[in-house]
Amino acid sequence: MPLKKSTPDFILIIVTLTLLAVGLIMVYSASAVWADYKFDDSFFFAKRQLLFAAVGVFAMFFIMNVEYWTWKSWAKVLIIICFVLLVLVLIPGIGVLRNGSRSWIGVGAFSIQPSEFMKLAMIAFLAKYLSENQRYITSFRKGVLPPLLLVFTAFGMIMLQPDLGTGTVMVGTCVVMIFISGARVMHFAWMGIAGLAGFAALVLSAPYRIKRITSFLDPWEDPLNSGFQIIQSLYAIGPGGLFGLGLGESRQKFFYLPEPQNDFIFAILAEELGFIGGTFVLLLFSLVLWRGIRIALGAPDLFGSFLAVGIVSMIAIQVMINVGVVTGMMPVTGITLPFLSYGGSSLTLMLLAVGVLLNISRYSRN
Repeated sequence: MPLKKSTPDFILIIVTLTLLAVGLIMVYSASAVWADYKFDDSFFFAKRQLLFAAVGVFAMFFIMNVEYWTWKSWAKVLIIICFVLLVLVLIPGIGVLRNGSRSWIGVGAFSIQPSEFMKLAMIAFLAKYLSENQRYITSFRKGVLPPLLLVFTAFGMIMLQPDLGTGTVMVGTCVVMIFISGARVMHFAWMGIAGLAGFAALVLSAPYRIKRITSFLDPWEDPLNSGFQIIQSLYAIGPGGLFGLGLGESRQKFFYLPEPQNDFIFAILAEELGFIGGTFVLLLFSLVLWRGIRIALGAPDLFGSFLAVGIVSMIAIQVMINVGVVTGMMPVTGITLPFLSYGGSSLTLMLLAVGVLLNISRYSRN
């Protein structure tokens, strides 16, 4: 592809590295007490997150120099590999069971979460499909149904773990990509009805999901069980006020909020850095969204545009769900906050995805 290469999006690089730095600081601050108690090492989680960050930054800058249309050539292979991993993770002895979910493959603290990488593989495959089948996109049977069958097959396999949060992010991202590709609005109306019915069935099929919905509506109805996390999260955010209690001064990380370095790290950030700190982080995410949309609009071909939209949508949806859960506006789903929450697979995946965005920006017309 004879395109002129330019410098990558410098603003996106700076914003991403800033979010990563904030995340490393907050992982240590949020996890030090728990890590010292459980592992006799207050830096236990921080050291591992630093290692994941180093691997992720290397991957980001490496992928930044790999032409983005390479992903088009490898999209089928990548999605097949991810499907194989989703099968393997369900096999006892291969898949690692944690907190009731069999979502990891690995040994000890070092493991990968196949469902995380399925998100990026699905984005690449869908970008390829949509860019090559634009003439069929207004037809539900020929244009919309084939990718949806693939997406919901992957979603079903992820739900077998079960991992509703990751599956929801993947489906939401794919729906955004199909929508912006030109699918008819009526298709989405019917899809919305079917999606709500399916979601209701998933909720009703597992009692703990019903409790999560109930606790979201009124967490104080069951404050010591299903509503516990949301209540403790709000207890963290409330005292933070405008400027926070100060870095490292969180009270909720003292065994009140379970594993605060993971899904609820934004609550600890708001407690220690206040409304100002929380707003600053959300502003950084807004900058990522802005630069990503700009890159998508300036991409030299449809594949690049769809690929950029998919990556930006994945990040945006994940941020909205995580912050919504932490602030009590959405049910608890187990979604990490990109670049901030502790977790090797999530952090590496997000940095790798930004690397793809940066490569697209090198050929952008904007």
